Amino acid sequence: MVMRNMMMMKKNRMMITMMMVMMITIIIMMKSMMMMMLMMMTIMMMVMMVLLLMIIMMMMLLLLMKKMKRRRMRKRVMMLLMLLLLMMMMMVMMMMMRRRRRSRRRRRRIMMMMMMVMMMMMMMMMMMMMMMMMMMMMMMMMMMMMMMMMMMMMMMMMMMMMMMMMMMMMMMKMMI
Repeated sequence: MVMRNMMMMKKNRMMITMMMVMMITIIIMMKSMMMMMLMMMTIMMMVMMVLLLMIIMMMMLLLLMKKMKRRRMRKRVMMLLMLLLLMMMMMVMMMMMRRRRRSRRRRRRIMMMMMMVMMMMMMMMMMMMMMMMMMMMMMMMMMMMMMMMMMMMMMMMMMMMMMMMMMMMMMMKMMI
């Protein structure tokens, strides 16, 4: 079990480093390349990151599921998963939005709405994460678990950053 946890940790670390690199590349691109290209890249990256996140979270949640016997916790985990799925949906919607050319005003309104929803979801996710962390700490004071939670939090932060960037870009695009 410990060994497996170690493996998970290694994987997560790799993923985080990968994400860091991605972020840096995006920033560099921002400075050098054209907006449109960057836009596409960012969206692709977002989707990739969400997928990555989802995979990692699934793994962790499965691990959690094994450990926990309480019903309440399970419900919470399921809720978290649902939130993740919702986020994916939002992504897809945003991409669709970008494909279709609509009247500017309407598009802007829809964008605003979506941004709001996304922000809300982010907040919810964060809350959920915090709750999970608390639960975990109560359940077992394991170093491994702590580390995993840290990783999760980092991922969340990354994602938030990405979202912010994307929104900024959308705004910029609207302004132009």
